[in-house]
Amino acid sequence: MHHTLAGVRRTFVAAGIVAAFAVVPTAQLSGATPHLTGTSGLSAAAAGGCDVLAPGASATAEAAVRAACSQLGIWYTWGGGHGPRPGATYGQVDPTDPASNHDPERLGFDCSGLVRYAYAQATGQDILAGTANSQYHSSQVTARFGASQGTGPLLPGDLMAWGGANSIHHIAVYLGAGKMVEARQSGTHVMVSDVRLGGDYNGAVRIGASPGQNGNFSTWGTDVWTHAEPSTTSARVNKFAGPTRVKVGCQKHAQLVEADGYRNDAWSYLPDYKAWITNIYIQGPAWLDGVPTCA
Repeated sequence: MHHTLAGVRRTFVAAGIVAAFAVVPTAQLSGATPHLTGTSGLSAAAAGGCDVLAPGASATAEAAVRAACSQLGIWYTWGGGHGPRPGATYGQVDPTDPASNHDPERLGFDCSGLVRYAYAQATGQDILAGTANSQYHSSQVTARFGASQGTGPLLPGDLMAWGGANSIHHIAVYLGAGKMVEARQSGTHVMVSDVRLGGDYNGAVRIGASPGQNGNFSTWGTDVWTHAEPSTTSARVNKFAGPTRVKVGCQKHAQLVEADGYRNDAWSYLPDYKAWITNIYIQGPAWLDGVPTCA
């Protein structure tokens, strides 16, 4: 992620908020809330063996590995990481697992919450929101590997999965060299593990997304309006009732907008709608990667 105007990073705010904007003077511009990182940080994660451990992966996959590794030591929490934006959240009690009784007090991830966070950080887009099963069957998958193939064809960043054909219940990020990083179960922390090829190991998938691929992004929130000009005072064009995939043609600095504590003067032009939207409501960094500046 990048910056609002001066090298700070923002995170996504809670979904379900109407897009009621307030204009603030430029002098009040401030940095956005940084994304949550692990207690160990990348250098400590690497020292603990959590890093890209084999060659051949795409830059996006390597970035996803390092994002997952940055959360090494964060609690596993059942349901953690499935808030309105990618990142650790407080968990829930799993009625089938007494070890989860303290999960509502622990900020962390479950297995798919960690995978969601890793690839959101790598791409700037929330491309893997959902359960382990939905991630395994995602439209972003470009290759599949059966359980019988073992780790031979796998590259760092591939997602290893356990469960039935349409009932995947656990997912982890492959590191290479027979290792993976995972949020495994209540009472433990995000950890590096030896891969487990027995039991109900189902196989692995490769994610093919790249940052800002083809200028395609997603909006977030509910009842978000676009405008005829990059200004909240210009005419409204259309309303996104919920998260919507959009093509961003270009972006520019224009009217400064404040929404729910976040300030940003970047606006994106949506050619399919012939309209503008504040980048606050585009999932990704405040200034979108790979998107040109409008003339």
